[in-house]
Amino acid sequence: MKKLIIHGNPGIRRGARIEYDGQEYEVFGINVQGEWHGPDRPQLWCTIGSEDERETYERRNYIAQHLDTEDIDAEDVAVLRERSDA
Repeated sequence: MKKLIIHGNPGIRRGARIEYDGQEYEVFGINVQGEWHGPDRPQLWCTIGSEDERETYERRNYIAQHLDTEDIDAEDVAVLRERSDA
């Protein structure tokens, strides 16, 4: 599980499946930053991980400040599924 800061909006929501850097990830949660007084384009602060990490995320069995954080541009994300079907 890790934090991913996406500069720009690739059109995803919670429950999306994305691919970047050759790996697929589930998007467990998203916080949108910069809509009012932030940078020139929004930033999506996402918590992502593999499907088997979903229960760990839902039970909050992790320390958010200790997750690895990466940042990428929206153009570097391949959207496989925009949101969950549920």
